[in-house]
Amino acid sequence: MDSGINYSSLFNLVLNNRSYRRFDNTFSVSKEILRELVGLARLTSSSKNRQPLKYILVTEEDECAFVFHRLKWAWHLRDSDGPSPDERPAAYLIMLLDKKLNERADFDAGISAQTILLGAVEKKLGGCIIRTCNRYELGKFFKLPEELEIIMVIALGKPAEHVVLDDEDPTGKMEYYRDDQNVHHVPKRTVDELIYEPTRNDQD
Repeated sequence: MDSGINYSSLFNLVLNNRSYRRFDNTFSVSKEILRELVGLARLTSSSKNRQPLKYILVTEEDECAFVFHRLKWAWHLRDSDGPSPDERPAAYLIMLLDKKLNERADFDAGISAQTILLGAVEKKLGGCIIRTCNRYELGKFFKLPEELEIIMVIALGKPAEHVVLDDEDPTGKMEYYRDDQNVHHVPKRTVDELIYEPTRNDQD
């Protein structure tokens, strides 16, 4: 990410909040930073104010290694096994649903995950939301009680890749890809494509 970016601008925070999958493994992320990001998510809205989300803070090297090997990276990059050993995330937040507080938390999870990643960008970090993971092995490793269910894993670190947003879609399938220079491209639909103009029926 460009160090000259004005990170106080919401537009720039959103623009630079990409799904980063390669990181500078010489840069560490402390538990204190993870606590700050969880604290930021705590301030967001929650359905019925149940606040059913909890988090596991993962920074220890052995724990990070275990988590990494239970994740499925980059669905559309089918020839990739994920980050190389020197490009792996420095830390993870494992988002949990406390089913004693609410049976589901779809909206809460999305709001909180986006908030966490925006907070990471403000700290000149980046991350990636990963939902495809081995929940059974992760739950067993962290000795999760029955009422705590893994929703997603958020990988975090200092990004070590360049991500470009494209208005054109060369794949024809809205699939992200990496070019010959290893630049990560993400096709985006235009604003006009997102706006539906209804036709009014004034006869009824």
